[in-house]
Amino acid sequence: MEAERQRFVAAEPHSGRTVLAALRTWLPGQSWSDLRKLLAARRVLINAALCLDEARRLAIGEVVEISGRAQAAPPTADDVRLVWLDDELVVVDKPAGMITLRHPSERDWSSERKRRQPALDDVIPELIARQQHRGRKVTAPVFSVHRIDRGTSGLLVFARQVPAQQVLIEQFKKHSVERTYLAVARGTLAAQTFESRLVDDRGDGLRGSTSASGAGKRAVTHVRPIERLGGWTLLECRLETGRTHQIRIHLSEAGHPVYGDSKYGRPPAANELPTSRLALHATTLGFDHPTAQRRLSFESRPPRDFDALVAALRARPE
Repeated sequence: MEAERQRFVAAEPHSGRTVLAALRTWLPGQSWSDLRKLLAARRVLINAALCLDEARRLAIGEVVEISGRAQAAPPTADDVRLVWLDDELVVVDKPAGMITLRHPSERDWSSERKRRQPALDDVIPELIARQQHRGRKVTAPVFSVHRIDRGTSGLLVFARQVPAQQVLIEQFKKHSVERTYLAVARGTLAAQTFESRLVDDRGDGLRGSTSASGAGKRAVTHVRPIERLGGWTLLECRLETGRTHQIRIHLSEAGHPVYGDSKYGRPPAANELPTSRLALHATTLGFDHPTAQRRLSFESRPPRDFDALVAALRARPE
């Protein structure tokens, strides 16, 4: 049962240690074999994300949890949808539960270790090979332009050439890229605009808004309610700027955290529906093609797990 979940916070003695070694200190009654079985059974999470790698090293402040139930298996290349492909760029629809970019410290991992929890930039070359090279192994890299959170699903664009990457990044800097998300947020919200200046540390170790003069980066989110869902609201969130965790921060600081957001919200109440993802989906993406001199616009329907959450909330009383 989820009520059995155990929670630990990495402190100075755990910094740089593997998650397996840290678990051994937190659970001295468990053998090394028992702890490996917990990882293999998909019951260990780090910062609310599934961890299958016993050699994953911890940093101070990271939250390690042992769930009372197995979490969903991590998505694979088969769960990523190729939306658009040409010589300059590729647009994909990312599933929740997959990171956008492999951390630099993990790039030298073995193929087997990477396969346990694939990153989007790992699997895109495989998808391109399937479509353009009939499955032959192709290692041509893709170049990141932006990213979305592990727990968020939806549309992203990657460049296939460095010049195209620079053109696309410039569009993001100028805020000329159209990006709309669907979100489920706590409480009742009216149509409104959130504007603040975001800093990497608002004083509690998390990104957030600041009132300090001249500090932070301007962040603007326009929200529009779509449907009331019991004690929650389905929202359309349009980004005018695109700062890290912008929607999550703006909604949380307004008292309306996104469903499933244990980082900026709070741990789920006992009567809340369990979810392994954020109720956040990147549903539209529009930008100017780097070379073709035309506007491209894409739309992604919410995946089944997002729709299932909305349907379940719709059926519950206030």
